[in-house]
Amino acid sequence: MAEAQAIDANSGDVPAETTERATRQLPKENTVRVRNLIKRYEMGTSIVGALQGVNFEIRRGEYISIIGPSGSGKSTLFNMIGGLDKPTEGRVYIDEVDIAQLDAYELAWLRCRKIGYIFQSFNLIPVMTALENVSLPMIFGGMTADDSRQKGADLLTLVGLGDRIQHKPLELSGGQQQRVAVARSLANDPAIVLADEPTGNLDTHTGLEIIALLKQLNEENGVTIITATHDTKMLDVSDRIFYMADGKVEKIETRDEIDLQVGRLDGQEVG
Repeated sequence: MAEAQAIDANSGDVPAETTERATRQLPKENTVRVRNLIKRYEMGTSIVGALQGVNFEIRRGEYISIIGPSGSGKSTLFNMIGGLDKPTEGRVYIDEVDIAQLDAYELAWLRCRKIGYIFQSFNLIPVMTALENVSLPMIFGGMTADDSRQKGADLLTLVGLGDRIQHKPLELSGGQQQRVAVARSLANDPAIVLADEPTGNLDTHTGLEIIALLKQLNEENGVTIITATHDTKMLDVSDRIFYMADGKVEKIETRDEIDLQVGRLDGQEVG
């Protein structure tokens, strides 16, 4: 397991941005812990191994990017962490609670209160306004209508949409819809936000805005961000990068261990 390397911030040859990352202190406790995670699916007479013995820990307040080709197991892993599917073998712990031991009511509570979701396709309800989309999870969580509307307006203001709260999704641009989705993911003050290709349907400029917004929320609110992505720009704000292939986490690197510059990865131009 790769760990963040200690850096002497007083040495004269450490770049300022590297020093800033090194001095950002993260709590030592884990918010996600995965042990020997295995998931198999029956496809007719065949058995497909989607996850094959995955092990890792994610500390509270980390920004994690999970990358890998289609079919590598990223979405399956997200479903396991988010409590949307159960592993064939192994354990997933959220705040040191083994979610396999929860009954249906407890699992629903965990998904509502502990985990926020951001989807590539936004998944907003088209007949509801931005404010109603953001407020709905709070109502499911037991908040009063008045309180949920006030908090929803505050969250939309936080993501830069304070003047768009009464607009419906089709009246918003793709970037604005994704900002609504980000606000919705924070509705019940989750410990973890799972972002599945959050910039996948956005242009480069808008994608950078969403990346910056997620990083801001990560640093200022202490939310643990776990994102599955093909977007190399996302790696530049990540604390650690998990590389997946064939249902396994092949390696884990810290941000300072990868050769990444704006617009370049391993010395080659990237789109």
